[in-house]
Amino acid sequence: MDKGLIIGGEFGDIIVREKRGARIELGELLVSDTEQGKILLQAYNLVFGSQLSTQSLELISGLRLEEGNEQPFFDEHLRNYNIARVKTMLLIEKGKAVACKSLPLFFSAIREVEPSDITFLTRPTHPLFLGNLRSGSRVLDLPIYLDGEKALSHHILIPATTGKGKSNLCSVILWSTLTEGYCGTLVLDPHDEYYGRNNKGLKDHPQAAMRLVYYTTRSPPPGTRSLKVHTSLLRPSHFHGVVEWTDAQRDFLVSYHRHYGDEWVSAILSERPIQHQFHENTQAVVRRRLSILLGIEKSSSGLVCRGIFDDTIGLSTVTDIVNELEKAHTVIVDTSMFEGSVELLVGSLLAHEVFERYRRYLGKGDLEHRPVISILLEEAARVLGREQLQGSSNIFSTLAREGRKFKVGLIAVTQLPSLIPRDILANMNTKIILGVEMKPERQALIESAAQDLSSDDRQIASLDRGEAILTSNFARFATPLAIPLFETIIPHAASRPTTPLALGSLTKPFL
Repeated sequence: MDKGLIIGGEFGDIIVREKRGARIELGELLVSDTEQGKILLQAYNLVFGSQLSTQSLELISGLRLEEGNEQPFFDEHLRNYNIARVKTMLLIEKGKAVACKSLPLFFSAIREVEPSDITFLTRPTHPLFLGNLRSGSRVLDLPIYLDGEKALSHHILIPATTGKGKSNLCSVILWSTLTEGYCGTLVLDPHDEYYGRNNKGLKDHPQAAMRLVYYTTRSPPPGTRSLKVHTSLLRPSHFHGVVEWTDAQRDFLVSYHRHYGDEWVSAILSERPIQHQFHENTQAVVRRRLSILLGIEKSSSGLVCRGIFDDTIGLSTVTDIVNELEKAHTVIVDTSMFEGSVELLVGSLLAHEVFERYRRYLGKGDLEHRPVISILLEEAARVLGREQLQGSSNIFSTLAREGRKFKVGLIAVTQLPSLIPRDILANMNTKIILGVEMKPERQALIESAAQDLSSDDRQIASLDRGEAILTSNFARFATPLAIPLFETIIPHAASRPTTPLALGSLTKPFL
């Protein structure tokens, strides 16, 4: 279907007169057929056009408003029209996508895109399903995949305003990794929403019995595990980015760790002596903060453990979790009952163990055949924010900068990407941008995107629930997406548990 005619402009800003009734939408994908091949275009702005002067339009509008004169325009469909500003995305030449460096033909027609035009979008060996191709508000029957091994190891950022579908997108991604089994995923779940304890969730996946592990502190359902962590597994470095210590307090922790080894936490809380002299206030503050954070109190009979940290059980928990991740399983840790700092401490402890283990594998030359491990982190600005990283880094910023070398990546979810330093944003090589209404947040994303989004500010602001723009080093162009509603995936999977899921052909948009 023809949508309009090219009437002018320049490279990157082509002017199209819309065909009457064609209704070009913001973000719509269009095609211009040339001798070289097909040029893929996208509308990024829409304006009114008219053959009448501004003064004439003001006079006619005045007559209608003040005099009730409804005299129609003469040849209205020729004199008044819509103008679309479009940009070039790609040149599709013999089924291959290459960078477009030329203009489409002047005064040539443009048409709406069809799945048959985008044959270069194929399913990779390790597919990560994200949604279907979207053209404006039209959803095409064309699933969009990234190479999961590359995308997950090089980090994914999911920025969006509340209510735009971040959790739904994360559920779709986790379902895809469970289906394919090439990646271990650690999910720190602060709302206990991904497993599906009381509703549909990842527990309903056909592979859940083999590839899904769930840890919780709240009455573990049958087949799941109780979460307890032994205090001997903690190290002073695990508190970086979780608790702000003064230099004296940090020295106090390190001294106890050097002196007592694995028993350093119990030694501090039990007030065991140490050779180094520290001010009484320093000791008291550290003991109080550790006691509150870990949920451990000193009593006449010893230490009383009231939280997930314990001095008698939980020795194998961290090792068990990392072993599951190394088997390319998905591990969900329910942190909904924790304070924010406790959740971050658990995440820091697990991330350290994953990173150190994979770093050892690289040193031994044994990393190549290990699966990628990805860590899903909600409200990522809590640990990746500019203020949190002043003075010292933490394990999450280390992973953001270096993790790809060790096949360890982050899936960082945030409402405020502008709080994250630019160098870390740039290392998030895949961004799935849902609706972002605040200008500073959109600007931070545009400046760090893998593709040129400088003209897409309006489009990002207008994204509806379940609509997204994919920008990635592993995508040929900034791809508009329609994210499926997670609940629509589950019924089909249950009816065909033994066959791979062609998710793109099964789902409806999350709108």
